[in-house]
Amino acid sequence: MQDQVIMNDVLTSIKNACDIFMHGSIESATPNVNGTFKQALNDYLCMQNEVYCKMQAKPHIHNPNPQWTPLCH
Repeated sequence: MQDQVIMNDVLTSIKNACDIFMHGSIESATPNVNGTFKQALNDYLCMQNEVYCKMQAKPHIHNPNPQWTPLCH
């Protein structure tokens, strides 16, 4: 169970960084800054894919059939 918590935390942190880099790229004022944010975003998207693939490869971490619970009854 601890592996799942750690991997979820890592994936969430990477997703948050991707969001920041995406907005930095959109709102950047110069091509140099824009390129830096785009490169960082690309690097982190690759990292996100690697982490997700590792999670998916471990059945005790990845749940292929999660239970869905409606928010409203």
